[in-house]
Formats: sequence, C-alpha cells, structure tokens
Amino acid sequence: MEFDLSTQPEIVQRGAEYAIIAWELAKSWALSPAAWSQFALLVLAYVLAILVSRRLRGFLTRILTPAEGLENLLARARRTSLLTLPLLLPLLAYLFTAIGESVVRSLFDSGAVIAFGKRVFLFLAVRILVRDVIADPFLKLLGRYALVPVAALYMFGVLDPLMAKLGEMTISLGNISFSVMALIRGVIAGGVLFWLGGWSNRQTTQFIENQKEMRPSLRQLTSKAIEFTIFAIAFLLLLNIMGINLSALAVIGGAIGVGLGFGLQKIASNFISGVILLIEGQATVGDFVELDGGESGQIVKMTARAAVLETFDGRWIVVPNEDFITTRVINYSDSGSANRYEAPFSVSYDTDINRVPAIIEAAVATHPDVLDLPYPPDCELRGFGDSGIDFAVEFWVNGLDDGPNKYTSDVLFLIWNALRDNGIEIPYPHRVVEIKGALPQVEV
Repeated sequence: MEFDLSTQPEIVQRGAEYAIIAWELAKSWALSPAAWSQFALLVLAYVLAILVSRRLRGFLTRILTPAEGLENLLARARRTSLLTLPLLLPLLAYLFTAIGESVVRSLFDSGAVIAFGKRVFLFLAVRILVRDVIADPFLKLLGRYALVPVAALYMFGVLDPLMAKLGEMTISLGNISFSVMALIRGVIAGGVLFWLGGWSNRQTTQFIENQKEMRPSLRQLTSKAIEFTIFAIAFLLLLNIMGINLSALAVIGGAIGVGLGFGLQKIASNFISGVILLIEGQATVGDFVELDGGESGQIVKMTARAAVLETFDGRWIVVPNEDFITTRVINYSDSGSANRYEAPFSVSYDTDINRVPAIIEAAVATHPDVLDLPYPPDCELRGFGDSGIDFAVEFWVNGLDDGPNKYTSDVLFLIWNALRDNGIEIPYPHRVVEIKGALPQVEV
C-alpha cells in the first residue's frame, strides 16, 4: 500500500520514510530464522540474569551491609554500594546478551536483533541509575534531561548520526569557533566537573577543618587555595573537552585582564588583603575585634572579599578585608590574652579612705573569673569629687565584658556589698540652698 505524500510538509515525509524503514526492518526480523534465534537468546539471557541476580543480590547484601552503628569510611562506602544493587539485573542481562551476540554473529554473520536488545538493557540500566540510585538533586536532574535521552538515542541507533550532524554545525565567537556538539558536550561535562569540584572541595575543607593542630588562619588559607586550584583545573578541563584552543584565549584574556585591573581594583585589593590576613593570622575566625570606624564584633566568617562580624545583639557586619590592613584594628582575643576592665565607685568624705583599697581588692578577688595574673585586683584613688571621694578598681579576666559575660556588673555588686558590710557610705549629691533676706509672708 502506497500513499502520495508529496503535498505534505517535509517533516511528515521524513517521518513516513522512517516508519517504512522500521516496518521493513520488523518484517525482515519476523521472517528471519536468525532473528528468531536472536529473540530466543534475548529471552534466555534475561531469564538467566533474573536467576543469577536473585542469588547475587542476597549474597552481596550480606557482604556489603556494615555493622550497626559503624560510621567509618569503609562503612559509608559499603552503604553506598548497597544502593547500586538495583542495577544488577539489567547489567547482567546486558552481559549475557553481549555473550550471545558474539555467538550469533559467529553462526549467522548478523546480530541486529540481539544488538538492539543489548542496547535496550543498557537503557534500562541508565534509567534505574537515574531514578533509584542517584540521590543528589543536581545529578538526578542532569541524568533525567541528559543521560536518559542520550541512552534512548543510542538504543534506537540514531545517536552517532545525530552527533555527526551536530558536529558539522559550528558557532564562532571572534577567533574562537566550536561546534554545537562541543557546546552540548561542554554543558554536560561542565555540570559534572563543577559538581565534582564542589564535592571534592567540601570533602577537602572538612578534612582540613578537622586538623586542629593547624592555626585557624592557616586552615582557612589552605581551604581557599585548594578551592581555587580545584575549580581552575575543572575550568581548564572543560575548555579541553569543548575543543577550544587555549592559545586563542590569550588576546581575550589580556583584554579582560586589563578591564578587571581598572574596574575591579577594590575586589583585587580585598582579595590580597584576605590572603595576607590568613597568612599572618592577626585576625581570624573567633576573634573579637574593634575597627577604627567603630565596628566591633566577633569574626564568624572570612571570605575572599570580606570578613563577617557578629555583634552581641545578633547583627552581622560585613567588613572589607582591606579595612583590616589599612586601618587600626583592636583584637581583644588575639593569642588568648586577658583583658583589663575597671569599675568606678565613690565613698563619703566621712570615710577612712585608707581602709577602702584592702576591702575592695579582697571582695573583687572572690569573683571566680577575676585573675591573679598578670595582675590581681587593684583599687586606686582617682580624685576628690563634689559629693564624694572617687575610686576605681582594675581587674583582669579572660573574656569580654559583654554578651554572656557581665564582669563589671558582678564586680559592682561585690563592691556594694563589701562597702555596706563595713559601714562605708556611698554618697549621693547634696545641695545647700541659701535664701537671702526675709522669707515671704503667706496670708492665711
């Protein structure tokens, strides 16, 4: 039966041609003894794969299941291997079919049917891999929209012609030219490479952070250097996969470098300042710092561009790294040094001030966080005020008098109680009002 499709669109005519080819191929397979033998081998290979996979699945499950509560690297690898067991059936079917294909080709000098069946089993394996094995959201998305369609095209035997057609289509950008196939390959490979780069960077960073014998600043610098190296290698591999000649990037790279030099001076300055900070270790994560501009807080994060300070009221302040190099910085936590504070107070003029220093120093020394070294509490006479005699007690503590710590408040309580227990009065302002002349008379 023939149809006149000359008046139909080209796509309809092309579809009809493919349909006729498929029909002729199916008819030749249905009427060929060699095709029937290949169908029989396909069924045999699948049944054999089912039987073998059932036995292997139980055996591998027992071997790969780690002991309860075991969390070392080998245990995690064994648990990951357990996730791949659904691939056992299609891969065994693919293996047995490949063996059957070699036998059929040696007997009949053809194996189109069994080769198609082998590609079907491979497609099923890819589909199970994307659907049941891969757990990462990005890899699952890449597998669903890239790996599975490629496997489907390979199954129907149209992958190579399509790749050749896309390879003939080129895109030019100045001195750089690449094919559409190279672009598609670059997108897929780029996604995989940068995912691998991110994963390896996370693993490396976690390993470095566990090296507690290294200084925090050195750990940060090492992590950043490894991160830069990993993604630089991934970028170069991506260009190589896409077939882009790296020498062709020289002119464009030079122009971009000049533009970056003029337009991104601040970013470059902050990046270099961040490297200097990490090398010298004068300010690192965990330190409480106060900048010349008045910003103060604990450093909770240091990036290539800026440091993040967290204040005691929960706010985050982003400070460019350059400010740590070009301005004055007070580090209250550097080298674990103690900090000195003072608590001012006054006593009445009726007091024997020679008793005050010993009383106050003994009271402040009872505070559990007040240190004897580098200096014990020291009570000093500061002056004679309008209402009383001014004193101040200096004391040293390991920590900051803010946030969870209330050192000055605690010391003032101790001073109050000590003065009260010893009968020493804390003065308050007195005013004497002198009225000249007679008092005004009030009529009743």
